[in-house]
Formats: sequence, structure tokens, C-alpha cells
Amino acid sequence: NDSHNDRIPYKGWNHYFPDEVYESISQTTFRTRVAENFFNRIIKSLKLSELEEQKYYKLDSKILLNDEAFLSEWPSFPEDIKDNPAHTINCLGLALHQVASKLDGYDPNAEFPAIRIRLINFEPVVPIKEIKAGLFGKLVTVRGTVIRVGPAKLLCVRMGFACTSCRRPQTVIQKDGVYTLPKSCISSECKSRTFAPLCSSHLTITRNLQIIKIQESIGDSDHRSDGGRVPRTIEIELTDDLVDVCCPGDNVTITGIVKVNNSEENPRKRTPNLFILYIEGVSIVTSKGSGGRLGQNNLEFSLKDYYAIQELHGEHDLFRLLVNSVCPTVYGHEAVKAGVLLALVGGAQGAGRRPNIHVLIVGDPGLGKSHMLHACTSVAPRGVYVCGNTTSSSGLTVTLTKEQGGDFALEAGALVLANHGVCCIDEFDKMTSQHQALLEAMEQERMSVAKGGVVCSLPAHSTIIAAANPAGGHYNRAKSLIENLRMSAPLLSRFDLVFILLDKPNAYLDSLLSEHVMALHAGSKKMKMYLKSALSSSVSSDFENTQERQDISLVERLKIRPGEKIDLVPQELLRKYIAYVRKYVPTPKLSEKAGQILQKFYLELRAQHREKESTPVTTRQLESMIRLTEARAKVELREEATEEDANDVVELMKLTLIDIYDDGKGVMDFKRSHNGSGMSQASKGKRFIAALQRRAQLENKNTFFIDEMKELCSIMNLQVTDFTS
Repeated sequence: NDSHNDRIPYKGWNHYFPDEVYESISQTTFRTRVAENFFNRIIKSLKLSELEEQKYYKLDSKILLNDEAFLSEWPSFPEDIKDNPAHTINCLGLALHQVASKLDGYDPNAEFPAIRIRLINFEPVVPIKEIKAGLFGKLVTVRGTVIRVGPAKLLCVRMGFACTSCRRPQTVIQKDGVYTLPKSCISSECKSRTFAPLCSSHLTITRNLQIIKIQESIGDSDHRSDGGRVPRTIEIELTDDLVDVCCPGDNVTITGIVKVNNSEENPRKRTPNLFILYIEGVSIVTSKGSGGRLGQNNLEFSLKDYYAIQELHGEHDLFRLLVNSVCPTVYGHEAVKAGVLLALVGGAQGAGRRPNIHVLIVGDPGLGKSHMLHACTSVAPRGVYVCGNTTSSSGLTVTLTKEQGGDFALEAGALVLANHGVCCIDEFDKMTSQHQALLEAMEQERMSVAKGGVVCSLPAHSTIIAAANPAGGHYNRAKSLIENLRMSAPLLSRFDLVFILLDKPNAYLDSLLSEHVMALHAGSKKMKMYLKSALSSSVSSDFENTQERQDISLVERLKIRPGEKIDLVPQELLRKYIAYVRKYVPTPKLSEKAGQILQKFYLELRAQHREKESTPVTTRQLESMIRLTEARAKVELREEATEEDANDVVELMKLTLIDIYDDGKGVMDFKRSHNGSGMSQASKGKRFIAALQRRAQLENKNTFFIDEMKELCSIMNLQVTDFTS
């Protein structure tokens, strides 16, 4: 046997074809020779030490398929790589091994490891739902999100056995890791059929193995058409250098061979033979590998898309058009839509700064909050929608499950699955027990797990857009925001924008809203917002003049005038545009003037909040404004945020602050706490009157002097400066 090995001109033949006897004229040797010529032609610099250390070589399949000289010698290669991948990849591996053996520094007596060929860019990408029995044994490329990562294990490739009677050792190949015993003893005299495995012998060779599970990508374009079914998942078997390259929540593209596994539900019962399809990984490309940029969402851009984005970018008032395209079924609420659009785009990514903008929409029932969240999920390049009252804490973050051998496996929840995307949470007020789980994810953008012997942390760079109903069903202006929401102050402070939607009766708006709803139900197929109204004559739509634009408020500028025609951006194009913005404008800069405007507004806020008992304004608010200004520049594909961007953001912040601090009587009361349970003006009044009534009963009088009232206020720690108004 050894003399036969010496006659083989290929050094690592037994690594790649252990079952095949070498013949000088065979299909395998011919193909290996062709591949060897190809490698000699294209590889200019190959480091032996690097190959020996890595034990793999990344090969772009497009180079092979476009090489005419290679295909003229091996014309059936495109079919062979698809239909007989294991043999074809081994031929390529052996050829590279042969090329490496001719390099300087190669020691023929030393054991050189097998080199695994990692084929990348193999097309087409097959949807997970289409992997069925017909693809068994073929090479496929799938794309999805990692939802579960199992522990790393050892897979036995060759096992050493010793004969129990004569102790002669021999090696048996364990195909696909299935335990295989020798058929007979290699000694001609010995007739023994019993063997003992030699686990710690040099004859036993093992390799690393890890099983991960991927789910079809959340952002797939066809996922809305068949949304009623459970998302498909498939297990991937990773070996050697592919182990531990991905973690839950990663977007991955995997090339591998479709294989089957016997499902042992109960081996004792005589059940029909059931098999489960899985993929044996040949190569894996994670979203981290391409820089880990925001928006690694596997959206492919065609030439047609680039032209459409270019045309869209040339529109006159792009921000207004995009804001009104976000959720056309909901009428009005332009400020909320603007905030949501900025959140979808995100701020600039920098070291140690979070680019994600979190938005909270609070309001009375029936104002279209859930509609807006669904719209966000559909236009976000990667969106996950969850409803608060049916979500558990582990379903939101990450779960540790115990495997059969006692090892732990990680399973990703909604926030980890929405990594580099948007997680929309409806009924946010119904999930009070899960709020603590969000604190870390929203500010540090990580998810930490510490359970029985396992401490780990996963990335969760997701933007959170949440909608909540106030406690009691209706927003009470007399109470502060926290009292209305029953939400913890630290969580509330993590939201960059908090919008409060109130259902106020207004004859003009109600008539427009009813017209909009009627138009939707009348079946206006084209997404054109065209509202004819008796009131249209009284409203001027002439605000093209730039001088006038300075005077008109942001909300007025964004509004669609009654009688005005506007061609809205289709959902699919808007989704591509947002993905394009996130990918190609990652880090816009603030101009000096924009920075000054933000700083001035922030210092004004600080000055107003220096009084005792008012809301603490921290650098978080300043960072929020910077992020929003960067996002405002990104929306229009600009590398620098201008003065106008900063003014728009300041106006948006003022709108949210007016919502929070208005006490219902048109007075801005900055002593109302946004973050604490601080009393609103009305609740102070109630406490003061109650104390007066108690004192009146005690002292048996019904008239008090102003000095007595002031004294009572100071005892109760109520800061009231003016009694006469």
C-alpha cells in the first residue's frame, strides 16, 4: 500500500480521494490536471505558510466560469460543479495542493494538510422555500438570517481500530461522521470480527463541526405575498474554518451541498423512514465581512433601480415627497411621518456613537399608529414587526436553549433579527415586563445574556419605532407624559423623538380626513393624492419662493394642499431608495452653521431647565438632534448637513417638546417632567386645594390671606411664584 502511495504523483491524493485508487488515465486525474493549469495561470503569489495555517482558499466561481481556456479543456465544468459538487471541489483542492507542493519551502516528508476550496459568488441564489428533494446532492446558494447557533463539536473523519485478539491497528473512514466498524482484521491469520476504537490514537482524525439554523431573510421582496405561512428555516452544517464565523442575527450567504439526515424520532418504533434536508456548507459570507455597514440587507440594485433613484434624487422638493410617501393611507401627521422617515434613514455611523434614531408615537386610539408601523416595516430594507401584548421578553431579545449533550445554543429574538434594520413594536404600553430588556439594546446596541455558566453578548443595531396607547384609553393633558404612559423614565429618555397624537375635533381637518378615507375606499388605484375640497380656494399653495420658505413652518411646508396633485413614490422604490441612502451615504458631516444652531437651541433648553423640579436636559438631547440633522442630510444624499437641515430638526424637536410640556391650557410649563413623575400644574392645584380644605376644617374658617397660602405652599414644597394670576 505504501509503495503504491509513493507511485502517486499527486502528493495529497488520500486527503481528497481516500476511496478512489489512483490511475494515471482517469476522469479525476484529467480534471485535476486542467485545474492545476488554471491555478498556475491565475495565481501570481501564493504563500505556503499562509495556506498551511488557514487550510482553505477562497475561489470566486465567476473567475472559473468566465475563463475560456479552462472551459475549453473542461467544457462540462458548469454542470459538474452544480450536479457533482463534492468530486469537482475535491479535484480543485487536489490541484491547488499540487501547485503548493512545488513552492519553495515545501517539505515532501512533512504532513501537509488538506486545502479546502471555498467557492464564493456561486449563482443563482435559491430561496429556502424552494429547497426540496429535487436538489439533493446539488450545489446551491441560499441567503438568510442566522436564528440559531449551536456549540462547536468534533466530527470524526477517520477512526483507528485495534483487533481485540491480535491488536493489529487499522484505519476506517467515517463517511459523513457515521460510526463505521472494520469488516475484518487486516492480518491474514486472524479471523476476529470484534474491534476496539482507538480514540486518542494518531490514526483517529477529527474536524470541527457546528450546526446553525438560518431563516429566509425578513427583507425578501416576496415575503409579503405569502405572509400567512411560517418563515422557512434550514440547518447548515459548518466544518473546519467555517466554525464560529457568524452569530445570531447575521445576514449570511451560504454556498453548500444539499444532503439528507435521518430523523430519529423514536428509533425503537417501526416508523416510516423520514429524512430531513440540510446543507453542508462550502463557503459562508456574512454581512460583517463587507464592513458591517448599516443597511447590509441583501438588497440587490439593478441598473433600472439606479436610474430610478437618480431620477428621484432630481425631484424638486424631495423631502416633502418622501415624507408623504411613507404611509399614504394615513392622512396628515406630517411631523410624525418626517420623524419616522429620519429614523428609517438613520444618522452617521462613528466609533462609539449610535446612529439609530428611536421614535415613540403616543396617542389616542384610531389615529393610524399601527398603520404607520406596518408601513415602516414594509419600506425598511430590513424590518421586523412585533405586537407588545403577544411578545415575551426572550422573544424580543435572545434565548439560550440546552442541547442534548448539555451544551448551550443561542436563538435570536426580534431585536437581534432586526440587526441593522428597523424593529417596529406596537402596543408598547402593554409589555411593561419587557421594557427592562430594551434598555441596553437601545443605547449600547448590544444584547447581553448571563445564564447558568454562559455569558455572552450579541449585536443589536436596530432602530426601534414604537406605538403606545395612553393608560385609561385617552391622553390626559393634566397629567405628565410618564403618568399617561406608565413607563420607566430611563426607557423614555432613550427615545430621540416622542410624538403625542391627540384626537381634537376640527371641522376643516375632519372634512379633509373623511374625503381621504372615502377616496381610499372608492378604489383610486393610482397612488395619487388628489383631494378636491370646497375649502381649497382659501388655502394658498404658493410657497415656491425661498424667502417665504423661511417663514412657513416645517409642517406647513410638508402638507399636501387640497386640490394638489402629487405622484407618490411606490413602496418598492422607496425601500430601495432608503437602502441606497444607508449604504452609500454612511457618514454625513455637520456644517459649522448647523452645529451653531443646534448648540444654541440646546443651551436655551438647558437655561429653561435650570429651575428646580424641571426635566433634566442632558447631552442625550443634543446627540439626538445631531443624529436627526445628519439623517435630514442623508435623505437628500448630501455629505454635509446645512443650516436648513438644523432648522428643520430644531422645529421638529420643538413640536415634540410642545406636545410634552403643554399643560392643556396653551401654557408651556417646563416644570412638568418628561422623565420623572413630576406633577403637572393641574395636579399641584389639586394637592394645594386639598391641603387648604384640611386646614379649613382644622381651624374652622373659610377665608385665608395670601401670606397664609404662601406659607402653606412653602411647607408643601410647591414652587408657585405668582398667586394673583
